[in-house]
Amino acid sequence: MNKKFFLFFILITFFKVYLFAQSSNVLAIRKYIQANQHAVINEFVSFLSIPNIATDSVNIDRNAHFIMQAMQQRNIQQVQVLYPITTKALPALYGEILVPGATQTIVFYAHYDGQPVNPAQWATGLVPFQPKLFNASIEQNGMAIEFPATDKFFDPQWRIYARGSSDDKAGVMAILNAYDAIVKTGMKPTVNIKFFFEAEEEAGSEHLFEILQQHTALLQSDCWIICDGPIHQSGIKQVLFGARGDTHVNVTVYGSKRPLHSGHYSNWAPSPPMMLAKLLASMKDDKGKVTIKGFYDDVAPLSKAEMKALREAPSIDAQLKQELGFTEQELPGVLLADAVNIPSLNINEMQSGNVGKNASNVIPVKAEAVIDLRLVAGNDWSRQQQKVIAHIKAKGYYVTTAEPTTEERNKFPKIATVTLSGGYNAQKASMDLPIAQKIITAVQSTIPEKVVLMPTMGGSLPLYVFDKYLHAKAIVVPIANHDNNQHAENENIRLQNFWNGIETVAALMMMQ
Repeated sequence: MNKKFFLFFILITFFKVYLFAQSSNVLAIRKYIQANQHAVINEFVSFLSIPNIATDSVNIDRNAHFIMQAMQQRNIQQVQVLYPITTKALPALYGEILVPGATQTIVFYAHYDGQPVNPAQWATGLVPFQPKLFNASIEQNGMAIEFPATDKFFDPQWRIYARGSSDDKAGVMAILNAYDAIVKTGMKPTVNIKFFFEAEEEAGSEHLFEILQQHTALLQSDCWIICDGPIHQSGIKQVLFGARGDTHVNVTVYGSKRPLHSGHYSNWAPSPPMMLAKLLASMKDDKGKVTIKGFYDDVAPLSKAEMKALREAPSIDAQLKQELGFTEQELPGVLLADAVNIPSLNINEMQSGNVGKNASNVIPVKAEAVIDLRLVAGNDWSRQQQKVIAHIKAKGYYVTTAEPTTEERNKFPKIATVTLSGGYNAQKASMDLPIAQKIITAVQSTIPEKVVLMPTMGGSLPLYVFDKYLHAKAIVVPIANHDNNQHAENENIRLQNFWNGIETVAALMMMQ
């Protein structure tokens, strides 16, 4: 046997042993989850039963207490609440496990606050903070069923419906149960683990940077793993190396000082709903491209590795169109995987007068819209806002930041009040980083299919703060089913996704 062949043989043997060890670890975690389904679900349901709207500080505190107690029961060390000095923000929670001999430290992040709810929009019989078990998704005619007795197993296709079930209490519970499973199966983490659970993500993570600044030494790590968002629409696990940035522009246009009878005054008095519709329509052409000057000018090009990853991602566009019930996409010929790497302009909300049974024959006094801007690498959120304002001015509007005065109404034919929200930029980590490759390998060890790699996720997360204040990279490893209805009515988590999430996080905690 020559030397080169011998080294090759040793390398292949080592790789096989490594894969076997990974597979053995995964199987052990899988068996643990199967044997402890009821305990895991009971804890999860108790957690979901606590309202978690970010503006409800009383219930946010209840959630925080629940998580801290769960960490303490698992003997996680240094469990504490992290507040910034300057502001009494909602509590971020911290804990850690320092592993003797470990050379790398990973922070596992999830948030425990949720989006606001309108119970009237939820399906009949569903109450946002009263978790219910369904035997399939509601869209597939799923029916509510009782939680099974302790001697019966949960069907992995069943779903739990509740606010926060996928976004992001599933992430919190996956992280905690993954560590639990490692310990109780007699295995050990290979990395130092830091737990970080945020309470203001759905409110824009307004104070997260202050917490990171105040606790810089405590939060040092090699990488943050963000357990938030859905897996790939193909059903295959994915690793995302960034997230889009986000900001909003609120626009109000005006007509008469008082509502006018549409018969007496139509064709004469300005119609704010029509004015707003025309203004918004002017922001995109018939092919869905944003027409605002300079909107795409500062986009950073994708790397070769990112373009390769996009080419290799499973094709899901036809499947999604059928699932969602439309045939023509906004940007013709652009795949969804490519679309999320392009800055976007979307109308979140339009309002003027009343509709349905409350409709009346009037010309309303004003019309309002919320414009959502999603950003990619290279964009600056404040600069994107200013481009929108410049477009509104170019359409002949006098732009103000307050309700127009009588003098302004008498002087300017078209008036728009524009108010701006805060925002944050997109952030990405390189796919070629050594820690990124280890994360990919760990996730790959849990499934036979090739893990989907994406340069960025379509949704937004304030990942830039980890880079800016801690000089740390953040990589997103989501667990929820793609049809989980996050941020909307009938939010849910498919149980198999939840089990898989625990398994994935455990593999990451034991990555080599």
